[in-house]
Amino acid sequence: MIEAVVFDLDGVIVDSEPVWADVRERYTSEVGGTYGETATRDMMGMSSHEWSAYMAEKLGVPGTPAEINAAIVERMLARYGEKPPLIPGAVDAVRRIADRFPLGIASSSNPELIEVVLAASGLSKLFPVRVSSQEVPRGKPAPDVYLEAARRLGVDPAYCGAVEDSHNGIRSAKAAGMRVVAVPNPHFRPDEEALAQADVVLGSVGELSPEIFAA
Repeated sequence: MIEAVVFDLDGVIVDSEPVWADVRERYTSEVGGTYGETATRDMMGMSSHEWSAYMAEKLGVPGTPAEINAAIVERMLARYGEKPPLIPGAVDAVRRIADRFPLGIASSSNPELIEVVLAASGLSKLFPVRVSSQEVPRGKPAPDVYLEAARRLGVDPAYCGAVEDSHNGIRSAKAAGMRVVAVPNPHFRPDEEALAQADVVLGSVGELSPEIFAA
């Protein structure tokens, strides 16, 4: 029986994947790097340590990973402003699930970006547990961020549900042993192999209900 639900942030609550892609691509071009065709997909789910190292090593972006991370996050915060692009129906869906289960966040975003989105959406109080992959050894598709969220919630991962949108996110939550509800990202749809690992596939986050996890 499910006892808690862990949400991804990017692509589930906030429509940020296109923003991340645009910011990284623009910055790479500005500083003389080369943004490869697979760069966006490659970096989806990576922790900040991993994608900043990827940009330095694979895309030829000058500077240390820490410097690259700081530059990208600064631009992300500027793009978010006071109104991050929340996904229609996401806030109501979160509130429905929170009426039945304790909630956590397991996100590849930096902690400061998580806080901005939760504050802007009015959902901060509903997520007592928030884990950034920056805080664990490995980003998605490794299960680390989901395992840590479950640990902080005090619930065995096998009794946790997860809501994900991306190929690496689905694999991460499944590897943690959770019941995975996939809401495929319309901009960067997960591959069929990843979707096959999900326990439930929805057309939109607005379809999310407590009954899906109680089943």
